[in-house]
Amino acid sequence: MTKALESLFQPFTFNKLQLPNRIVMAPMTRAFSPNGIPTEEVAAYYKRRAANEVGLIITEGTVINHPAASSDSNVPFFYGKEALQGWAKVVEAVHEVGGKIIPQLWHVGIQRPVGSHPFPDVKPISPSGITSTGEKVAEPLTVEEIKDIVEAYAEAAANAKRIGFDGIELHGAHGYLIDQFFWEATNKRTDQYGGDLVGRTRFAVEVIEACREAVGPDFPIVFRFSQWKIGAYTEKLAKTPAELEQFLSPLSEAGVDIFHASTRRFWEPEFTDSELNLAGWTKKLTGKPTITVGSVGLDDVFAPGITAKNAPIDALIDRLQKHEFDLVAIGRALLVDPAWASKLHAGKTEKMIPYTPEALKTLS
Repeated sequence: MTKALESLFQPFTFNKLQLPNRIVMAPMTRAFSPNGIPTEEVAAYYKRRAANEVGLIITEGTVINHPAASSDSNVPFFYGKEALQGWAKVVEAVHEVGGKIIPQLWHVGIQRPVGSHPFPDVKPISPSGITSTGEKVAEPLTVEEIKDIVEAYAEAAANAKRIGFDGIELHGAHGYLIDQFFWEATNKRTDQYGGDLVGRTRFAVEVIEACREAVGPDFPIVFRFSQWKIGAYTEKLAKTPAELEQFLSPLSEAGVDIFHASTRRFWEPEFTDSELNLAGWTKKLTGKPTITVGSVGLDDVFAPGITAKNAPIDALIDRLQKHEFDLVAIGRALLVDPAWASKLHAGKTEKMIPYTPEALKTLS
């Protein structure tokens, strides 16, 4: 192992979160949990990656206890006795091999098509009842309904701590519910949950504060956010570093421990006149640890049916050594190859499995 690569395998500690290295498994929806219940296969799936030197696993999106939170019956619930028992077995399996794991707590909001399972009679929701193109599909959420959703997030956070997870991640990215409050295209509210960029953070702030109250001061809260949205890859919530600071400050003050800055290409600068990516800017502006992500270890960004070859990570290591960010999330490379991290550590990169449609059919 080269000296440069050693930096990726250095321990990371923040409060009570102690990781053996800087490698994080990015959350990736699989829809392999029939009727929302994670199975023994789900536990084995995460255990294999933990056993192969993944420092921290962030689970696929798990939906909170709200009828409009999911759009697929096979996406795992994070509520109900049976689902939580399934997740407890996942935690046990990962801890058995020395791994650390946190659930990603999720509500899809307006991304849920009308008539979707598991509750086809339930309408999708969003801050203003509209899609990003302005199509009205529901009534705007009432303040009372918003409070109920905030409580559902807090309930999920408390359950995560109770069944032994090592923290939580709140999904505030990619045009899902929390991000729909952030985004001017989907949030036209004029009350305390709308208005300017800072006003549109109010819902997320209440979710973070409620989760913090539910889990106490030392339980790690990771917050994932993005500029881009599904189907709107060039969108930006913040067009300048000053706007990004305005956006991030309320979230940081509310109780976020680590920011997970979702980008499609980790090497792309976020703003002009600086080489820093979104995670780099976030760390600079908040002082909080950050996770970078975006086509790490592959030579192409995600698209349906794509084949991506394994790629060197020298540029990533260089940025890590400059302390631009603290942790590195690996997505598709770990999806198809459970041993990606251990192969990298052992210098056996030629044995890594390439990301192909065929490999996805035989996920292990």
